[in-house]
Parts: sequence; structure tokens; C-alpha cells
Amino acid sequence: MAGRIAALYRHPIKGFTPQKVSAAFLETGRPFPGDRLWAVEDGPSGFDPERPAHISKSRFAVLAKIPALALARTDYDVETGELVARAPGLPEFREHMAGEWGKTAFAAWLEALLGEAASGPLKVLDGAGHRFLDSPEGHVSIINLASVRDFEARIGQPVDPLRFRANLYVNGWRPWEENDWIDRELAVGDVRVKVIQPITRCAAPDVDPTTALADIEVTRRLHELYGHLWCGIYVQVTAPGRIAEGDEARLL
Repeated sequence: MAGRIAALYRHPIKGFTPQKVSAAFLETGRPFPGDRLWAVEDGPSGFDPERPAHISKSRFAVLAKIPALALARTDYDVETGELVARAPGLPEFREHMAGEWGKTAFAAWLEALLGEAASGPLKVLDGAGHRFLDSPEGHVSIINLASVRDFEARIGQPVDPLRFRANLYVNGWRPWEENDWIDRELAVGDVRVKVIQPITRCAAPDVDPTTALADIEVTRRLHELYGHLWCGIYVQVTAPGRIAEGDEARLL
């Protein structure tokens, strides 16, 4: 069944505010442009910038560990390298992140916001080409909005799709059919992608991205209602091209 791209998002800093984009050019075997460029280490993570490798999200400041992160509204300019951050009760943060000063200053700003909620010490990590993805193979993430609406109807509570922190949100597919597409290929705009796996959910979607409250036990409810912990799919780009809002997304 053909669907349509409803929205595209990148998450420049892992665990922080998504940024909506109208279009993107996807490269073969590469992540979504501007996505998970940075991460904030919550205590020593073992990340080696000389030999960057995948590290579990549990080593970073993420919503699954620290719901209060949603109080920070971040806006990173991928062209200029400037980061702007705002949060209740704190002065606005505005610094360029290319040098150590900006990274250190942002870590201090976050420590003032999070207090004892963070294990610390906090440290901003620059992937310098490495991406801080949840899955080492799942380069781009897609949410079927019909699945979210079905989940929402069954629990009788509004569910903001942004809880799931995906790159693409698609309308027009049947609820949950994406779970059956492993190793199948999709045409998305001018791009071809291969479905790698369903996305197994952690505690991050429990957190309302507006209120910063963990008000839905998403994994528990998914298991109760559907017998699995999935919402969304990871894909890899097999043929490059441009995608944009409104583009068709269909199973080949």
C-alpha cells in the first residue's frame, strides 16, 4: 500500500529536540542528514573519538534515563555550528560548538538544568563523522502514523508521534503492516531503502516531549496489546536521492 511522507525530522543532539525539515538528500549506506551528530555523555561512556564505535544509549543523557531532558529546547544550526538552548528558569544558551569552550559551556548549562537527575559528569561528544545512533545498522528510522493512531485509540490517551523520535513519519499505510516488511525494499520519493528490523522500544517514548512527564508506559502497553515491543522500522538506503514532505512511500 502506498503512503505519503507527512514529516521529516533530524535530531542533531542525541536525546534532545527534533528539528523538522521539508526535504533531505539521502546517501547510500548513510544516516539521515544532520541526525545524531552529537551526544552528551552521562559519566564516562568509553567513547573513543579516534576509534568511534557504537555505544549503548544508556551511557548518554537520553530521555529513557532522564525525562527532564525534554525541558531543554535545543536548536542546532548544522551550517554555522551554533547551538541555542532554552529551558525554564535558566538563561538562554547560545554558543558555537566547534571548539571546546562551547561544549564545556553547554555541559555546564545542562548540569544546572538536570541537577541530581544526571549521574554525571556531563560531557558533550562530537562524532566527527560518527553518528550516535541507537542501532548500528538502522541508519534511518520510519514511523507509520496509522500504527501510532491505533495504539492511541487502544489506550484511550493522546500519543504525540514525536515521542518516537523518528526521521520519517508516513501516512497511508495500514496499522502495523510495517512489521512484516523485514528485508523488503521501499520506494520513498527518489530513494530506495531496505527494511532492516522493527524498532524495539525502550523507556524514551514514555516521556511526553512537551511536558517532560513520563506518563505512558509504552513498552508495557505495547506488550499487553500486541505481544511485542515494536513501533517503527529501521531502514538502510540502497539507492540515493531526494525525499520531501508529500512524497510517496510504498512497498516494492
